Amino acid sequence: MAHVELSVSDPYAAYERLALALAEPDYNLGRWASVVLGAAEPCLVINSAALIVAASEPCCDMFGLGSSDAAANRHLLDGTMRFVDFTAARSELAEGEVNKIAPLLALASGRLARGLIRVRCGFDEQRVCTADAIATPLWQGSTVVGSLTFFSPI
Repeated sequence: MAHVELSVSDPYAAYERLALALAEPDYNLGRWASVVLGAAEPCLVINSAALIVAASEPCCDMFGLGSSDAAANRHLLDGTMRFVDFTAARSELAEGEVNKIAPLLALASGRLARGLIRVRCGFDEQRVCTADAIATPLWQGSTVVGSLTFFSPI
């Protein structure tokens, strides 16, 4: 016996909605930000201007950033996270060296980036956190719009 099904919905409507959503510049960042905010791992999302879009609570605790809300919309290099070298003096990284940290390198190169970082944590000048950072670029079409970084304390 033959079987015929009839659909009255527009088969292309879902594809059109997806295309419209993908055309929004912050679509991917917003989706990843919602994932990061609920993450149990230390991680953060930055946009192409290196502004923190979202940071997980474990990330905020690890680096002394305060709450996730307090970390959002702050520039990664405005003193929010003060990157230091691996010497005993713990000097602030020079601008050329800061651009090589995983979250920024993933933005610049459009590729996966990994490296050890040291960060002076919060307001305690003596507290320095060392972490393995793994960052991946976030794409919107053919443009890198941000990066997602996971941190593993060492």
